[in-house]
Amino acid sequence: MDADEVSVVLLTGFGPFREYLVNPSWQAAQGLEKVGLGENINIYIKEVPVSYIKSLQVIVGMWETVNPKFAIHLGIAPGSRGISLEQTGKNHGYRDRDVCAFCPVNHCCIEGGSDRLDSIIDMRSLSKDLKQIGLEVIYSRDAGRYLCDFVYYCSLHHGHGRAAFILVPASGSLATPERLVPLLQTVIQAMLNQLEPLQTAKDHMTTVSKTPEDPTMATSGLVHTGDDP
Repeated sequence: MDADEVSVVLLTGFGPFREYLVNPSWQAAQGLEKVGLGENINIYIKEVPVSYIKSLQVIVGMWETVNPKFAIHLGIAPGSRGISLEQTGKNHGYRDRDVCAFCPVNHCCIEGGSDRLDSIIDMRSLSKDLKQIGLEVIYSRDAGRYLCDFVYYCSLHHGHGRAAFILVPASGSLATPERLVPLLQTVIQAMLNQLEPLQTAKDHMTTVSKTPEDPTMATSGLVHTGDDP
């Protein structure tokens, strides 16, 4: 990233859910907005309703209007004592009703979409790196086939893999913003650091694909067959 280049990172947490009148994931998102993610990173936060229809509208709308460099979605995992880094979002299997007592048609997120989508971030290697500096994180490939998984798949689909999902404890000392926010800040900054070389490589490939190998052929209108050495 250039020194003066500013990137937008989308950050979401969920709204009220069952006994969680104030969702810890939304509190964490608000806390991260206050402390920031480093220089030249603008954070755009949004509370996502625990509703299939409304969450789909929110996620699609943000990718279309905000067009972030990356999206990080936070959700809660009742009973968990640590945070989980989710690798995969699933398209099917959504049978549990949301807070509006609604269940998706055909139990599906995106009709005709791939069965599974992965983040471009390698959560397994990221988890190992974070454990080496003393952070207890869990690598996971199953976000639960509810709103967390649903939102993740939707974001991966519309963001072409440029998304991550982090499950945080719903209760206990780690669920407090004072402890959770600094931990998440470190984790997300590590994700963005891993993202940089991926983006640089992608930009390079795009530039190469748009640059003719022989300028004289480009200006003459001839088509390069790729048979030259």
